[in-house]
Amino acid sequence: MSVYRVTDLIGTSSQSWEDAAADAIKVASKTIRDLRVAEVVEQDVHIDEGGALTFRTKLRVSFKYEAK
Repeated sequence: MSVYRVTDLIGTSSQSWEDAAADAIKVASKTIRDLRVAEVVEQDVHIDEGGALTFRTKLRVSFKYEAK
């Protein structure tokens, strides 16, 4: 029997939604072991006053709890 936790992450990038998602997973994997699934929940773009774009990707990720 396994138990999984589900949590949301938001990644950002000035390049693309894909880079934003990849960065969120890369950073999270440094502190969360055994990531299993990442589902894209939402994508949007923030536009600052100068017109620069920031791509944002919201992910729902799951990871397995470890038995002690």
